[in-house]
Amino acid sequence: MNRAPRWVVALVCVIAAGLLFVGAVTHIVDLFHHGLRPYGWAPGWLNLYWSSLALFDPLAVVLLISGKRQGTDLACAIITTDLSANWYATYGIQHSTLAAQPGLQRLIAFAVLVLGTAPFIRRRLTN
Repeated sequence: MNRAPRWVVALVCVIAAGLLFVGAVTHIVDLFHHGLRPYGWAPGWLNLYWSSLALFDPLAVVLLISGKRQGTDLACAIITTDLSANWYATYGIQHSTLAAQPGLQRLIAFAVLVLGTAPFIRRRLTN
C-alpha cells in the first residue's frame, strides 16, 4: 500500500471500513447474542453462511489493508455471495420487496462500489 496511489488507498479504506464496521460487527454481535442460528426464520445453511462472515469479513480487511490482491478477491467473493444470500432471503423466504428492505438497498450500493472498483484496485496491489 505504500506505493499505491492515494485514491486506491482511500477506496481500500472505504471498502475495509464497510466490511469491518458494518459486516463483521453485525455478524459478530449476532453470533454473541444468538449463536450460530441468529435468524430463526432462515434455514441452517444460510445462518451458517452469515455466521461465517464474522471470520471472512475481517480476513478480507486484513488482506486489503496489507495491500494483497487476495483481499480484493475475497471482498468480491463475500459481497457477491452475501448479496445473493440476502436477495434470496428477501424474495425467496420473506417474500418481501427491495423497497421494503433498506439493508438490502445499502448492500447493493456497497456491492456496486466493491465490484465496480475492484479491477482498478487489484491492479495496484501486490500478489
